[in-house]
Amino acid sequence: MIRFEQVSKRYPDGTTAVDDLSFEVSEGELVTLVGPSGCGKTTTMMMVNRLIEPTSGRILVAGEDIAAVDPVRLRRRIGYVIQQVGLFPHRTILDNTATVPALIGWKRAKARARAAELLDLVGLDPKRYGPRYPDQLSGGQRQRVGVARALAADPPVLLMDEPFGAVDPVVREQLQEEFLRMQADVRKTVLLVTHDIEEAVRLGDRIAVYGQGRIEQFDTPGAVLGTPATPYVAEFVGADRGLKRLSVTEIEPEDLEQPPVARLDEAAGPAADRLRAEGARWAVVLDTRGDLHGWVGIEDLGAGGSVGDRARRMNAWVPVGAPLKQAFGVMLQHDAGWVAVLDGARFLGVLTPGKLHEALRRSVDADALGVSRGQVEFDSVADA
Repeated sequence: MIRFEQVSKRYPDGTTAVDDLSFEVSEGELVTLVGPSGCGKTTTMMMVNRLIEPTSGRILVAGEDIAAVDPVRLRRRIGYVIQQVGLFPHRTILDNTATVPALIGWKRAKARARAAELLDLVGLDPKRYGPRYPDQLSGGQRQRVGVARALAADPPVLLMDEPFGAVDPVVREQLQEEFLRMQADVRKTVLLVTHDIEEAVRLGDRIAVYGQGRIEQFDTPGAVLGTPATPYVAEFVGADRGLKRLSVTEIEPEDLEQPPVARLDEAAGPAADRLRAEGARWAVVLDTRGDLHGWVGIEDLGAGGSVGDRARRMNAWVPVGAPLKQAFGVMLQHDAGWVAVLDGARFLGVLTPGKLHEALRRSVDADALGVSRGQVEFDSVADA
């Protein structure tokens, strides 16, 4: 969808902002451009809508050389979100959101209907927020309006320059989560500029890590964190890149251990005898469908009643496919030695700290070798 072919930007004073840049962004892909201030990432993005003209090279959008496209027409078909939002203070939120559709000739009713639809998509009730003015909204709400306005004319490409940088960390995380949910629905081709490696990792399908005017590594978040291409990238992503990688490594069924299991309707006494024979101190309690009910310690099982009478609630659980970071957080939150992993309500197994570490190692090795995680073999933590 977006292709850079040997693009450079040099200024009359001799400054080279971007040097011989070549890369491609696929349709529906979200690529984050990350690096320190002055590295050329914002210049790269602004050349896509010709707010900055390249000195040499070509930029193509949907196969068309943008140098041959009228800049105004080009910008009206590319969504643009900036940190300062830039809403018109004298216009309502609904009219702000409908700005671009109105400029390209949509009838007022159609433009406002589209604006209401987009406000709802970004989590703002159009009946409640549409009649308000920008100064009546919080910073996070104004940022949501900025995203809605950028999407109003249904552009295939969305450019975002530090879109969540002007709000506090809690609101920023909420906006990121909302944007990921929205992107899953609309699947725009997105270039997002940020200086925050954690934001780049969380949002990007791929990450372009900038040095000075050049891309040092262009790869998936997992590969950038697990196998930095250069010492510069390793230093930029930080010594804690292993922890950061937990947020982009998903739990897979192969990562799990199978603990002792007791059934909800099983008699407590025989269940205790069985667990002792297996050398187990506790068991996961499942119902007849294999859904998680809770857990029980062997000391909880007396002579009478059923396992269900003695079972305890299970609070430490995560869904399969959740990031390892979420599982690690749940372990810490509940001071648990393991977390249950579910597919809906169905119990799949447990993730222990050892298995979590093993999953992370397997993921790093898989990226380095260019294979799936299931193809990686090594001695387990337990065997070491």
